[in-house]
Amino acid sequence: MRTSIGHAGQVRTVAVTRLAADRFRIEVDDHLVEADVRRLGDGDLSIRLADGSTRRVRVERGQAGERVVSVDGVRVTTVVNGRSAGPQASGSAAAGPQRLVAPMPGRVVRVLVTPGQAVDARTPLVVVEAMKMENELSASRAGTVVDVSVTEGESVEAGRLLVTVE
Repeated sequence: MRTSIGHAGQVRTVAVTRLAADRFRIEVDDHLVEADVRRLGDGDLSIRLADGSTRRVRVERGQAGERVVSVDGVRVTTVVNGRSAGPQASGSAAAGPQRLVAPMPGRVVRVLVTPGQAVDARTPLVVVEAMKMENELSASRAGTVVDVSVTEGESVEAGRLLVTVE
């Protein structure tokens, strides 16, 4: 997976390649590292680098779809692929339709809503599997599902429209 991550006015290109079950090659711009990654639960990861050092990482959703990444307790707000709304919505949080799009290429594992269904903020709408991880994508605000553009088992590209909520 290759993506762009912005922070403090700088954009970094990040590529992640799975080498084995818990082993990944991570390239940030031209800097390459290999690491063992383990899920600790509650969104926390433990990353062990080739030099034996470890980092505790947590990724959380921030305001307006930004991602807040904490590494050993140091918090940094980032924007993925230049979209401050993240994969959640293309409209603003206050007005217009929410257009939920795939954050990366993957496969739709579950569609959790149907057209006409009322949803609250943070209601899970669809689950997309990417890189052997399931990503539950949720509504950014309350509304009514007007369109479900995918079916379970379907492959999707990054940016593909999944669900529209008004």
